[in-house]
Amino acid sequence: MKLSVIVPVYNMVADGKLNFCMDSLVGQTIDDYEIIAVDDASTDDSYKVLQEYAKKYPTKVKVIKSPENRRQGGAKNLGMRAATGEWLGFIDSDDWVSSDYYEKLLKKAEETGADIVSCKYCLKSEHDFEIGEVPVCHSGEFTGVMDSDKHAAALLHPGSMVVKIYKRSIFYDNGLWFPEHMFFEDNCLGPLTMLYCKHFEFVDEPNYYYYQVPQSTTHHVSLAKCNDRLDTMTYFVDECYKRDFLPEYPEEIEYKFTEIFYVNTLFSYMREMPFFKRRISFLRDLRDGIMAYYPDFENNSYFIENTDDEVKKLTAMHCRSPFKFFWYYSLLCAYRKIRYGHK
Repeated sequence: MKLSVIVPVYNMVADGKLNFCMDSLVGQTIDDYEIIAVDDASTDDSYKVLQEYAKKYPTKVKVIKSPENRRQGGAKNLGMRAATGEWLGFIDSDDWVSSDYYEKLLKKAEETGADIVSCKYCLKSEHDFEIGEVPVCHSGEFTGVMDSDKHAAALLHPGSMVVKIYKRSIFYDNGLWFPEHMFFEDNCLGPLTMLYCKHFEFVDEPNYYYYQVPQSTTHHVSLAKCNDRLDTMTYFVDECYKRDFLPEYPEEIEYKFTEIFYVNTLFSYMREMPFFKRRISFLRDLRDGIMAYYPDFENNSYFIENTDDEVKKLTAMHCRSPFKFFWYYSLLCAYRKIRYGHK
């Protein structure tokens, strides 16, 4: 088998999202591939829909039903254990891909000898194949045979795992498995796969359609999700330590940890969490967490270069006094919302 496409599924029947995703997969222009759809204990008819695809495409679609909700990481691990393909691909079950998506990625791999191939993606709020907004992508900056400099660049900008195909050896030879029972599993495993990459290539086309709506589970902020982001990044640093990556890429790992564990969590929590649910105790825990791992993060060269002055000022305030930061930033957001109509 050339390719295994792993699809974690949880409650995606509404609005035809799951059907649109699966239709784009069964209609690929390659023949030698399998689709492994893992129902993560859905409470809607997702499993029933997947069974219908398996019945209609018995040589192409395999369905696994998890007896418990393991979140996307756990569902992906179940899919990986069942996969037989030389290559692995992952797709979120509310997204979709162009009909020649995997053909183009595999062709690039065959032409270059790459073990990971990526492409651009576009943001969509409607289910169609019109190209939406294409975010800035840095993946084209470190193509070719990987060396220390390229690995460092890939650590800073690993990109989403769903817009890539991977030689299965990246995972199996290096014991790479997704953290389970938590969100943001890619934050940990995505950078690790890039550190094991020997040759990376890039298709400069937006062939992946990323469905982005406010009610999406991946964008709703909650305390549990904030804690999951912290847990995935501590997992990431711990894995880097175990695998001896820390001595070679200390600044890059520190910055990646600071960016996701601390900065992203701090401001998404304050901007998106309803005011009455915000807790100064969480801000104290977050401050204590970054101080425990990287107390001098403000002196990291990447943080100095890539962080704007306001964020530097606000993070410094937060580290000195979570209480002061809480009230200052809450009032600042309220003022900007009233005056400019946004947070």
